[in-house]
Formats: sequence, C-alpha cells, structure tokens
Amino acid sequence: MLERVSALAGVAPFESDSIWMAEANEFTLTQAAGDAMALKKSFPKHPDTIGMASEHAARTIFRIAPHQLWVLGAKPEELSGLHITPLASSRTRVALKGSRARDILAKCAAIDFHPKTFTSGHFVMTGIHHMPVLIHCVEPDSFHLYILRTFALSLWEVLVDAGHS
Repeated sequence: MLERVSALAGVAPFESDSIWMAEANEFTLTQAAGDAMALKKSFPKHPDTIGMASEHAARTIFRIAPHQLWVLGAKPEELSGLHITPLASSRTRVALKGSRARDILAKCAAIDFHPKTFTSGHFVMTGIHHMPVLIHCVEPDSFHLYILRTFALSLWEVLVDAGHS
C-alpha cells in the first residue's frame, strides 16, 4: 500500500529571532456540508459565526460557510444528511509560533492580526501570494495554517522569507 509523504518532508523546522515554524502533521480534517438541521444534529456545538472556531468533544469545528464546517479531529458517528469530504490528505498543516508570528502573517496577508482583533479561536480563509490558506489562531502567539499540499512548499518559502526580514 502506498504511504502518504509530506509535501514538506525535506524541510527542517524554521527557527529565528522570536519565531518557530514546523509542519504539524498527524491530523484529521473533514468537511461536512448540509442543511442547518443536519449540521446541528451531528455537531450540536458548532459555531454560529463564520471566522470563529469552537472546541467540543476533542474536535475543533470551523464554520467556513453558512452550510459548511471543517472538523479537525474524529468524525462523529451520526452523519446522516451530510456530505462528507476528507481533507487531511490534500492539506498540509504548519504551526507558526512566537512573538513575531503576527508580524510575519501581517507581511503576507492583508488581515488585521492584532491580538485584540484576531484572538484565540478566530480563523480566516485568505490568500498568501495567490495561494489559499486557512489561518487559525490557536493561542495568543500560536497559529496553525492549513494549506493545499500542492502549495505547501511555496508557502513555506514565503513564510521563511518573511521571517528573515
């Protein structure tokens, strides 16, 4: 059987002045889409607001659209009425931490990453150098970036460049 190889397999973690970045693999990410009732039945504690993630039953749930959720962690048993798409094999997750993390992200995306605005639990789907990315604030100076595998190395290089300047 073929084994999945990371898009960042040949890349070492990046560490510089007040910044640390590395691949954060070993995650399960699933998209669930359906009507409001089906989503509520399977994910009773999902967030009402797009851009805010919620933690419940060892899962992080991102409301990415009115009738779509991304679920980080195990899928629930009851999924009737939902369209389920596994996403983990098509995404790379990068952890970015440190006191300069917000500055690096601000160099790359036209988003207000100020700690009073972009707090823990917030996320945004945006683009960096024309590459789609979901940026999730995990803790005050800690972020997870979800990137399409095909763009992972290019985005890594953009972030490293921003970290050096």
